[in-house]
Amino acid sequence: MNSSTLKKGIFIPSIIFISIISLVSVFFPSIAENVLSAVKTFIFVNLNWVYVWAVTIFVIFLIYLIFSDFGKIRLGANDSKPEYGFFSWMAMLFAAGMGIGLMYFGVAEPMQHFSSEVFASNTEINRAKNAQLYTFFHWGIHAWAIYAIVGLSLSYFAYRYKLPLSLRSCFYPLLKDRINGKWGNAIDVFALCSTFFGITTTLGFGVVQVNSGLETLNIVDGTGFIYQIFIVLVLVSLSVLSAVTGVDKGIKILSNINIIAVVCLLLFVLVLGPTVYLIGSFTEGLGNYVNNFFALTFDTHVYEEETLPWFYDWTILYWAWWISWSPYVGLFIAKISRGRTIREFVAAVLILPTLFNFIWMTVFGNSAIWLDVNVADGVLSGLATNPDALMFRFLDYLPLSQISSFVTILIIIIFFVTSADSGIFVMNNIATQNATKSPKWQIILWGALLAILSLLLLNAGGLDALQSMTLITALPFSIIMLLFIVSLIKGLRIDRSYYRREFSASAIPWSGEIWKQRLKQIVTFRDKATVDRFIATKVKAAFVELQAEFASNGITAKINTYQQPERMEIEVEHDVVNNFLYGVKTHSKVLSEYILMDENLPDIENERTYFPRAYFGDSREGYDIQYFTKNELISDVLKHYERFLEVVSEDRNSMFISRDANLQDGE
Repeated sequence: MNSSTLKKGIFIPSIIFISIISLVSVFFPSIAENVLSAVKTFIFVNLNWVYVWAVTIFVIFLIYLIFSDFGKIRLGANDSKPEYGFFSWMAMLFAAGMGIGLMYFGVAEPMQHFSSEVFASNTEINRAKNAQLYTFFHWGIHAWAIYAIVGLSLSYFAYRYKLPLSLRSCFYPLLKDRINGKWGNAIDVFALCSTFFGITTTLGFGVVQVNSGLETLNIVDGTGFIYQIFIVLVLVSLSVLSAVTGVDKGIKILSNINIIAVVCLLLFVLVLGPTVYLIGSFTEGLGNYVNNFFALTFDTHVYEEETLPWFYDWTILYWAWWISWSPYVGLFIAKISRGRTIREFVAAVLILPTLFNFIWMTVFGNSAIWLDVNVADGVLSGLATNPDALMFRFLDYLPLSQISSFVTILIIIIFFVTSADSGIFVMNNIATQNATKSPKWQIILWGALLAILSLLLLNAGGLDALQSMTLITALPFSIIMLLFIVSLIKGLRIDRSYYRREFSASAIPWSGEIWKQRLKQIVTFRDKATVDRFIATKVKAAFVELQAEFASNGITAKINTYQQPERMEIEVEHDVVNNFLYGVKTHSKVLSEYILMDENLPDIENERTYFPRAYFGDSREGYDIQYFTKNELISDVLKHYERFLEVVSEDRNSMFISRDANLQDGE
């Protein structure tokens, strides 16, 4: 057995707390549910404003980031590129973020709003419009803003500041090195327990829906516990297998398959359902959502006492539910988002999944409402409180219902697997403080714990108690997320100041003494061999002379040489802060057709030209140095070294310059 990578300070307290809550929920489900439900109700009734304000601040802050200069900052080094293609990125993000919930509530939520006694006094048309509006509100920008805050905080501090991919890292600007002690452990324990409870309850409800679907297709003859045991064992085994293969294989492949299957089912309902009605209602519903965006955001229903119970059971419950899931989804989103800019990250995470959710909820929810009024004569409304079976009964009113029900079950199963394997991956990540490689038995351990606890709770009826516990934990975590924003603001301000420091562009003005030689260089387009020779001669001569002068001042500098592409660096090593590094490498660019055809320029033999480009240890933007003399190049290095000494002397830049932090990059 390979040695464990689990951190005792995180794993042991988490397992103890999870075990206590789970055992109480299993052996005393009624008592646990009554107590926890009372606490949840107290929070929802008396502290619902905390959720409302927290989510509102999340949305406003993220929208601000999109339009601010901070949006240009990349989640990683300035020259880093995204690890995953856009489609795969969105598929994994979407599968982890919503998953089974879309299948469970796609028909059920709009139908429950439509048939709710709270809105019974409204006309049928207004009830249908409100059902769509509130569904959009609960599954739209606000929900994804919650996930985006955690995902962005983790991505930024992990990839930009090179801290561990852990929730504790989000507090570095506030706690500094104390994140490595008890405070950091407490934050990760909280995140691990919240993630475990959230995944367990959601998967438990998913098993019930799969069981209901199999019964609808006459594959099983009931919804007994024996069938649920079989379903859990099969699905968790698949989840463990997917998690063992890693994000690049299992999770990525399943997510891509699932998004294709989801789109196919969506198109099936759109084409065979009331198509014209759906397209029109989506357009009107989107406008209705935009027009009421801020009113919905701040609405606490305090003047409408008859709607307050509905408000607690839907809006506040949803905000608490999304917040309780945010450590899990945020960690997973962060894991797959290295290399993207803040603007790209926020815009994509807020807008694209939201639009898809709106389309999905319109197609399924509005189809169900239309069928209920025009075909089913209220049958679907009567099943609104039975979401396990409602999706399948809805499909019975469309052609090829057996096939569509089978596809639905398949999608739920894949969503189950992608949610579980993502959850297993994230929980192991939290418990090991982002260990680069963990033994496979740890992955199996998390899968086994999920399976055992889900089955125990299903058998004892304790899922509701655990769900209440999950929702209760959302209150303190919403405060933690607000502190994430404080940390982000502090980090982003330091970041902008750090990279805007002088000499991020060429620091040395040209001498006018050799202007004729420079003009000839400017109108000459170089090949690779010429630039390689420039580095091997002029750059090397400058670095060797500079190295000797450093040595005479008691500073050790070394020269590093590489090939493919040709590059050379001068580096001054340090024990506490990052090394100073100035390098030059062969760089190329493709010339435009216009310059190739211009007769007033010298003949150009090749469409690609090469030039020597400076680069730096902190990934600032480099520049062309082909026109530098040896002495100018030496002066340029010294100017950057002077900048380096100024930067490391300022305490506020410690997150960027700490050598210890960079050694924890985990690459």
